[in-house]
Amino acid sequence: MSMAKDYHKDMIKRYRGELWSKFIRAIKQYSLIENGDKIAVALSGGKDSFLLAKMLSELRRHPLVDFDIVVVAMDPGYDPKDVERIRETAKSLGLNIVVEKKDIFKVVGKKAPDNPCYLCARMRRGSLYALAEKHGCNKLALGHHFDDVVETTLLNMFFSGTFKTMLPKVSSDNFEGIELIRPLYFIKEQAVKKITSRNNIDTMDCGCTVASGERPSKRQEIKELLASLKKVHKDVEKCIFRSASNVNLDYVLAWEKDGEKHRFDDE
Repeated sequence: MSMAKDYHKDMIKRYRGELWSKFIRAIKQYSLIENGDKIAVALSGGKDSFLLAKMLSELRRHPLVDFDIVVVAMDPGYDPKDVERIRETAKSLGLNIVVEKKDIFKVVGKKAPDNPCYLCARMRRGSLYALAEKHGCNKLALGHHFDDVVETTLLNMFFSGTFKTMLPKVSSDNFEGIELIRPLYFIKEQAVKKITSRNNIDTMDCGCTVASGERPSKRQEIKELLASLKKVHKDVEKCIFRSASNVNLDYVLAWEKDGEKHRFDDE
């Protein structure tokens, strides 16, 4: 049996409860995909984006909804060997991809050599929106999962002093008519690791010095903190995830809505 068939079988059957069912649940619960959509699927070369691309490719074969996709691998300045790795892994999984070259690493290296992550993330996101627009797409799909949502919530609280989570669907401010969607919203990272490891999928990190461990990462600090907390409270991640759906404004000091600030004692 080919790698593509093995991966497909695991995705649909072996890990159905952990992967496929949660994927469909997110799509239905948040209306992430609608008839007539054309979706740009961002393929970074990581385990999450490969799963996302494969799942959306499979969903197109089902009558649940009529939509189209284009799998875009944005090259921000990878080593040519890494670009070839992405092409080969995509081919092994039966994915047709378009590789688009951008000089993001070079620009970030000049403008923010000591703290590159924020600028790099913003430039990558802007480039992906531009590519979605170029390919005539009205949606951009990213491979963020359950763990990313939890970690982002804590990152905002601990390092930005704000309560802000990662949403399953967001309309772009700068690219009119394009929505960002996160179909892996309910899927846990451990499940992605299992199907990737079981099928020996050759994946990569973001390709920068932070991901390779040469610089400290705030997200890694949060991962380690959560791992420690889970030893005492196994459902801590679930509670953090649910907290964004259970905000009680009667007990919030202040909040912002559409750029306007509100205080608890305004009324």
